[in-house]
Amino acid sequence: MVFIPKQKKKAIKPYHRIKAHANPASDYNFYYPTGPESYDWTKNYPQQPMNEKKVEIADVGCGYGGLLISLSSLFPERLSVGMELRDKVVQYVEERIDKLREKHIGQFQNISVIRTNAMKYLPNYFEKGQLQKIFFLFPDPHFKKATHKRRIISPTLLSEYAYILAPGAFAYFISDVEELYLWMFEHFKNHPLFEQVERNIAENDSCIPLIVNSTEEGRKVNRIDGKKWFAVFRRITDPTKKDLAFKNYTLTSPKEIESTTSTTTTTTTTTSTITEIDSKEEESK
Repeated sequence: MVFIPKQKKKAIKPYHRIKAHANPASDYNFYYPTGPESYDWTKNYPQQPMNEKKVEIADVGCGYGGLLISLSSLFPERLSVGMELRDKVVQYVEERIDKLREKHIGQFQNISVIRTNAMKYLPNYFEKGQLQKIFFLFPDPHFKKATHKRRIISPTLLSEYAYILAPGAFAYFISDVEELYLWMFEHFKNHPLFEQVERNIAENDSCIPLIVNSTEEGRKVNRIDGKKWFAVFRRITDPTKKDLAFKNYTLTSPKEIESTTSTTTTTTTTTSTITEIDSKEEESK
């Protein structure tokens, strides 16, 4: 009788080998271009005419590429790139995209991933006003006050994001940590080159269902019946024309039970719940 050893199943994702987050303040040994003109995008998009097209959408801290995959079909004529610091995660996303390209001939040629530190090198990849959309989905909260400087949203970094965003471009952010969401919201709201988009525009934005449910982190939150807070801001050119009387709001998911009390009214949509925030109360926090 011949004994045949049982083969182990190959892990789909080596979660046990990869840290949930990486320290952006550490020095990592990887390539980054000296400027946008020196980076060769053809290796990321081999079937795209890169002399005619440019990357217009960036997912900062793309994780395992859930949003990136969804963006490929939502914006088939636009090039999207995921930016991730963890090398093993980047390798996984590269293999995931390669397999999708092999399985679906002619598709998923408009997405790619690069390993980089977005807090340091974004202007090295993108020209002024190049991007139309930028995403910050479930970033590291860095709970300790001493590590708040590592958060992906800060006044200085917002100025860099404004530099690479085209006038009228959108910035999306989401978190399942309310304190971090409020941090990001206040920084965006107070920056002179960003303003929150009108509520009807946010409600009908085709990217909203994706930022809520397409990422692996978002699905984890769904499995534990957690809550998410998110918002959309627009890049503006003239700070003097910023509407200071604009009534800010926040978007939450999942749906909340509609309130019938005389003091609070909650408006529910098919993809999210919109809850009004009193700007004065926010400023007093």
